[in-house]
Amino acid sequence: MLNIKDIAAFDKLRTPFYYYDMDLLRKTMERVASISSKYGIKVHYAIKANVCKPILETISASGFGADAVSGEEVVHAVSCGFPGCQVMFAGVGKSDREILAALDCGVGCFNVESLQEIEVIAELAAKTGRIAPVAIRVNPNIDAHTHKYITTGLNENKFGLLECDLPKAAELIKSKPSLEFKGLQFHIGSQITEVESVFKLECERVNDIVENFEKTGLKVTSIDLGGGLGIDYDDPDTNPIADFETWMRVIHENLKVREDQEVHVEPGRSMVAQCGNLIARVLYVKTGTTKNFLILDAGMNDLIRPALYGAYHKIENLSAHYLRHEDEKDCAYDVVGPVCESSDVWGEGRVLRESRRGDFVALRSAGAYGQVMASRYNLHEFAPAVYSDEL
Repeated sequence: MLNIKDIAAFDKLRTPFYYYDMDLLRKTMERVASISSKYGIKVHYAIKANVCKPILETISASGFGADAVSGEEVVHAVSCGFPGCQVMFAGVGKSDREILAALDCGVGCFNVESLQEIEVIAELAAKTGRIAPVAIRVNPNIDAHTHKYITTGLNENKFGLLECDLPKAAELIKSKPSLEFKGLQFHIGSQITEVESVFKLECERVNDIVENFEKTGLKVTSIDLGGGLGIDYDDPDTNPIADFETWMRVIHENLKVREDQEVHVEPGRSMVAQCGNLIARVLYVKTGTTKNFLILDAGMNDLIRPALYGAYHKIENLSAHYLRHEDEKDCAYDVVGPVCESSDVWGEGRVLRESRRGDFVALRSAGAYGQVMASRYNLHEFAPAVYSDEL
């Protein structure tokens, strides 16, 4: 059950809202810092997962870098305390405006994803009298065994260059005096739970690709393995912090690294998902012919993951637990939102304590890809952020 110090404080807040457990975030950062230091791996938080300023300031204060996928994210990261030189700029569609903004911020590296992008960055850097640091994002054609919408490392995906294009990319970079080559970057997908097997395979493929690539005459001094570490959506209380130890140990044991090379990773979801929760109220309890409906005031406009690709979030009735001490019976509900779409469903047949109008309900593990993907569909207001330090 979500740990709430004083649920009475929620009565003063308009629902829905995102509730962030800042103590858990800080504990997670301490764990990541300890493990990454042990294995000599540099961490860059993928800020697309959550861009709330207090979240980013906490992460940057922990000494981590950032991974951005838009010019706006680069600028925002720097404004939240990330040094520009520790910001990696990825993305398949960087506009000229975004590239120039990143150059102004002194971005640490552009992860380039096409041959034409190499030419564009070189041209813009030359025009502004700068040297642009670049790494090549490689598509290693690895199945991450995750949902097709969050798989990024197969030949059929839009991300990165194929291995057959690497010699052309190397020659192009060598021909551009306004570019400084850093290394190779990889990312095969998100919410990967088969940690040992998938990341071991990634390391083995990367070893081969790095060895073959250096035959072009360019030295790889940076190996960036991206992110993708999954979290436990089913049981966030037992596993509030992702298995960073196994992930980084597998990298340490399987990736061939020379003394002149650095290893980077770019976790996003695993850093912030468990600290965030979407808090809603029960608007109505509706009894149907064959099922009961629990209608919440939070909808797919607030958290689109379930509607977009059937993602699971644990649902808890906080009022029954904290105010009524769970002395009611259990009931099965289809938990739904108010949006005028049939896909606005949080979960079917979810067993909760008997629920009443006005009860507080928590949608757990919503700290990643929740608030950042919200919309004002049906003209619903954006759900604001509330931080545990403020209550």
